[in-house]
Amino acid sequence: MRKGDHIADPRGLIFEAYRIENATDTDCRTIFLDWALGVPEGQDMQELLGDLRSHYGTRHPDHPMTAVLDEGLGKPSRASKRRGRFSRRKDAGQRIKS
Repeated sequence: MRKGDHIADPRGLIFEAYRIENATDTDCRTIFLDWALGVPEGQDMQELLGDLRSHYGTRHPDHPMTAVLDEGLGKPSRASKRRGRFSRRKDAGQRIKS
């Protein structure tokens, strides 16, 4: 497939993300944000994400972009969730109040 041939990825951003060797979660999230900002108003984002996930994710299930697409679809990620300092403090505060 040539860059930009998928209707849900006309600029080929997601396509290129899958071609990056050793892509990180951060790389993929940045690319995803750029892609999402370019989606025309009125498009069904969930439908587009589902199409991209079906097209790319089945061939690259362990790629970080597949995890990003899954998150966009509301699917739980395979990787364990890292929790930020704020979340830990918030949880600790709730335990103290209870």
